[in-house]
Amino acid sequence: MLRPEISDMDLALPAASALLASYLATGALPPLIPFIIAIIGGYAAITSSYVYNDCCDIDIDTINLPDRPLASSLVSQKQGLMYALFLVCIASVASFYLNPESFVVLLIAVTTISVYSKMAKRATFLSFIPVGIAYGLVPVGIWLAFDPAGILKGGDDVILPLSGIFLGLMMCVTDWGFTLSGVARDVKGDSARGAPTFPVTFGVPATSKLVTVCWTFGVIASLVIGWSAHLGPVYFAGVIIGGSWMLIQSFDFIKNPFPQRGGELFLQGSRYRGIMFGSLILDVILSTISAGYASIFW
Repeated sequence: MLRPEISDMDLALPAASALLASYLATGALPPLIPFIIAIIGGYAAITSSYVYNDCCDIDIDTINLPDRPLASSLVSQKQGLMYALFLVCIASVASFYLNPESFVVLLIAVTTISVYSKMAKRATFLSFIPVGIAYGLVPVGIWLAFDPAGILKGGDDVILPLSGIFLGLMMCVTDWGFTLSGVARDVKGDSARGAPTFPVTFGVPATSKLVTVCWTFGVIASLVIGWSAHLGPVYFAGVIIGGSWMLIQSFDFIKNPFPQRGGELFLQGSRYRGIMFGSLILDVILSTISAGYASIFW
């Protein structure tokens, strides 16, 4: 239910956001305990949406993904809802402890993704939009925990620096591509249950083109993040190599616009974002260590 196959991305995102925010705000790594709390809270927030979505999509998953716990009746809908609420509570406690501003962002994100799962998916082909917005808010909430905007808690008058803005934008737009790839995989069940998703409405070939546009923007945004944050070669190597690979996979989806290929690209999108965030984490750690040694010797 927590999508372990994409957990590398779900854990690396809050870790990378916390490290970059702290690095740009203070020139140092974040304190260990708040850093761990941010990772746990961010992971709980992300995975709570997976569980709640499964609770809302039981009828669709019985066709598309019948082995999932709820679709196979291994877990009841009531148990699933309680689990989703438990994860939201963990995220809420963590975000409120770190910064009430982060808690406000969490509430907006949870409300947005819940609207998608409960209503939008079965009402409009634009249902992927709130998904991206919700996930784009995740790095924003984590960022504010280590670099407060000053609206609810003392800080400067800049809500987010350019790097933080593009981190949120990158996550939002690539999640449109990420989600649409998964929805393309699930087109059979969505069509059978009357969910007018983008692939159901316009077809998988049109979806593959939109997915490629989203990933192209994401790779460009990743480069802007590195440029604006003055990151080093480790980050850019990860983004350029991983981004080039991801774009090749996206164009292959255009050449092979089939549901199965969409499912493969869904997992490949997680791998790319995991590599990108991993490169960011390593680059920030190495830069901080180098700066520390430089200050000692000079």
